[in-house]
Amino acid sequence: MHVAGAVERPGVYRLPAGSRVTDAVRRAAGFARGANPDAINLAARLSDGQQVVVPRPGAAATSAAGAQSGPVSVGSATVEQLDQVEGIGPVTAQKIVEFRDQHGGLSSINQLDEVDGIGPATMQTLRSALQP
Repeated sequence: MHVAGAVERPGVYRLPAGSRVTDAVRRAAGFARGANPDAINLAARLSDGQQVVVPRPGAAATSAAGAQSGPVSVGSATVEQLDQVEGIGPVTAQKIVEFRDQHGGLSSINQLDEVDGIGPATMQTLRSALQP
């Protein structure tokens, strides 16, 4: 698990299976001054190799733009960050976040095919742009 952004001690941490974003933030010594904890889903379940980025206020757009250089974590991304991914618009981004919240997170990109509006063609596009 890689915890980055506005936390006291960013870094790579080992967490037990079933851990949530809040556990990762706590392991990184909590939120740093100026963190925007409302911009991430603290209840989302984590998966191996996932990155959690805690943004600062006003940094969501920067984080989303920067995420285009690598996969976006569907397990912790905001609606705004998901909206920046090619193949996902604002309505679908909201549906993904709602699905994730209702199901206690996402353990696989394949679960996105259960989200209304995401079909096989969209799934193919999303596989390279997203990570669990």
